[in-house]
Amino acid sequence: MNKFFPVAEPSITEREIRYVLDAVKSGWVSSLGHYIFDFEKRFAEYVGVKYALTTTNGTTALHLALASLDIKGGDEVIVPDLTFVAVPNAVAYTGAKPVFVDIDLETWCIDPEAIKKAITARTKAIIPVHLYGHPADMDAVNQIAEEHGLYVIEDAAEAHGAEYEGKKVGSMGHVGVFSFYGNKVITTGEGGMITTDDEAVYERARFLRDHAMSKERRYWHTELGFNYRLTNIQAALGLAQLERIEELLDKKRLIFKSYEEFLGGFGAIRLNPEKKWARNTFWMVCLILGKDIKITRDELMLELRKMGIDTRPFFYPMSQMPIYKSNSGNSAAYDISGKGLNLPSGGNLNRKDIEFISQSLLALLKHS
Repeated sequence: MNKFFPVAEPSITEREIRYVLDAVKSGWVSSLGHYIFDFEKRFAEYVGVKYALTTTNGTTALHLALASLDIKGGDEVIVPDLTFVAVPNAVAYTGAKPVFVDIDLETWCIDPEAIKKAITARTKAIIPVHLYGHPADMDAVNQIAEEHGLYVIEDAAEAHGAEYEGKKVGSMGHVGVFSFYGNKVITTGEGGMITTDDEAVYERARFLRDHAMSKERRYWHTELGFNYRLTNIQAALGLAQLERIEELLDKKRLIFKSYEEFLGGFGAIRLNPEKKWARNTFWMVCLILGKDIKITRDELMLELRKMGIDTRPFFYPMSQMPIYKSNSGNSAAYDISGKGLNLPSGGNLNRKDIEFISQSLLALLKHS
């Protein structure tokens, strides 16, 4: 039987086990404990911002960020059409309307020119998503936002450690948002983080995160809040992972370089981009099928699965979803989505594994 290669898997060492056991033995297993404080402090330092706030997951981090900026019903928030559904959902949770715009074909991230065309009197914010680990063009996004008085919420859920012109993602908008789901660069199992330099936004988010409980009067609530608190156990895992993040990112880059070596000579496919101004984290090794490939993306994924090689398709365009369906005209998002897949990208892969995956893939492509 062939070895099974999952798309993603966490890298867990004795450090993570030691920290989590310490949190359990301490008795501080819920939303209080020093690991939460340490994780937030160290993460803020890593990203290069003044404040970081843990949440239950990346989706709640997005929702909390939007709520803390007072995004509400009647507002519009511009998001890329090619992203995970959590982005427009978080906008919809506030009562605001997500407005889908096309992506840039070179980075797969939000197209600044498309943003300009979508701005109306109701637009309040832009959410650039650093898709699959590659940063969006933040100078262009921030310039547009400044000209129109809009908030920028960086979705860095897939891009921990990615850089734009030497600046880490999550530090360039009004707010940054991260996810620590089990398949991310670093994980807490489930979890999220908000990053910001704005003390008022940070304090507002911290207040809303804990049921909007009064600081002066316990169990007194004057407005609607949320229960979006991370546990000390999860933060212990996250802190241990954060202490290893450069090691994990180096492994991601090594994995991508190995795929590039084995697949780069086959001109009918395209792998992840990396612009000169960017540091891509290569969260997922991505493959785009060229127009001359006869086998469909879904047929290819099925055949690879028979060989023990797990893959996953690119996200669908959000404007294609039944809950958001619209005639967007976002051609780049639709084109990339239908031809893209993610290859096994877990940190436990070795060179021999990647060679087997690559050879299996090429055999299917060449004989299709």
